[in-house]
Amino acid sequence: MFSLIIGGAGSGKSAFAETYVCGLGGRRIYLATMTAQDAESLARIGKHRRLRSGSGFETLEQGMDLKRAAIPDEGNVLLEDLSNLLANEMFSPAGGGIRAVRDGITHLASVSRHLTVVTNEVFSDGVKHNGETLCYLEKLADLNRELAEQADLAVEVVCGLPNVLKGRLS
Repeated sequence: MFSLIIGGAGSGKSAFAETYVCGLGGRRIYLATMTAQDAESLARIGKHRRLRSGSGFETLEQGMDLKRAAIPDEGNVLLEDLSNLLANEMFSPAGGGIRAVRDGITHLASVSRHLTVVTNEVFSDGVKHNGETLCYLEKLADLNRELAEQADLAVEVVCGLPNVLKGRLS
């Protein structure tokens, strides 16, 4: 099974995804893609660690090259999040671009019992972007559409409330 959870900043998508994966039963793997680069990213990482504290997740930190991720057999993987992963792969000198992201997701789906990917909704902020930022946002939007098409379940979270776009919450 493959689920896609999408929402804007502060929408509650991460908390929803964690609760959803906890309800699946079995081994839970939290695949963290954010790399700590400044005080803001350290604070966000700390917040997410506190949110999932005590919920039985094993954390694997891997910001790039997900094809190398050592996922335990039949684990339920929560990838947090696609937006960070794409930025890492696009803007790091060692990154493999959008191809590495696609290959990594394919790998995770093949080795996971259930893969849940969290991603950001883009282009509704009312800001006109250009240059590298626009290129990044367009690639993220492309990935979001591709993954929504592939997903068994697609949920948009708004104000902490799930709106099922595809499939069924069980």
